[in-house]
Amino acid sequence: MDFLFDFGFYGVLGVFVLVLLASAIKILREYERAVIFTLGRFTGVKGPGLIIVIPGIQQVVRVDMRVKVLDVPSQDVISRDNVSVRVNAVIYFRVLDAERSTIQVEDFMQATSELAQTTLRSVLGKHELDEMLSERDTLNRDIQELLDAQTDTWGIKVSNVEIKHVDVNESMIRAIAQQAEAERERRAKVINAQGEAQAAEKLLEAAQIMSRDPGAMQLRYLSSLNIIAAEKNSTIIFPFPMELAGLIPGMKVVADEK
Repeated sequence: MDFLFDFGFYGVLGVFVLVLLASAIKILREYERAVIFTLGRFTGVKGPGLIIVIPGIQQVVRVDMRVKVLDVPSQDVISRDNVSVRVNAVIYFRVLDAERSTIQVEDFMQATSELAQTTLRSVLGKHELDEMLSERDTLNRDIQELLDAQTDTWGIKVSNVEIKHVDVNESMIRAIAQQAEAERERRAKVINAQGEAQAAEKLLEAAQIMSRDPGAMQLRYLSSLNIIAAEKNSTIIFPFPMELAGLIPGMKVVADEK
């Protein structure tokens, strides 16, 4: 009886010791850290690899240090030019300080998500619709900098923010298309006017040059006649300068006497 009692006692004791060791030994992956609390007080961060804790006295909070992707729900935003749009984004961030992410904030994932939504509305509300559509890189950078500054106290690093979609209602899309068409017409008219102005300047310069040299005017006159003759007209009537008659051999000029 004593033998059976000793065997049973030591057997129970052995099982208890094994259970105790199993609960005391923790294995952390390369991307994990363990925040240790001893009797409720923070006593350090351990890992990765094999760590040993005191069961019942020390508690472990595992923290994933990998980059996390957070999809920000669509937000209703009113732009600076009073256009209502729906915008959603995606945020990439990671925990840099396991201690602060555990102690300073209850749920850093939820806190970062809520902060991202309010920051998205705040930043985009300061810009016009055209800027939201054409300057996304600048807006992404502004949102990322604001989020990173506010989450730094939680030990979180926001590495990137990307605006995914800017949804505009159908009536506004038509208005934008009409605005773009009007802008294209305006640019075409401006370019045409600039071309007319440059052509007028060149014509004025040419006229000033020819006015200083009568021979240049005569050469221009002959060049114009050559262009007209190339049109293959049957009859051409044109005024002929009297001073050019002496340049052509055998030509007689008969004055009209009245």
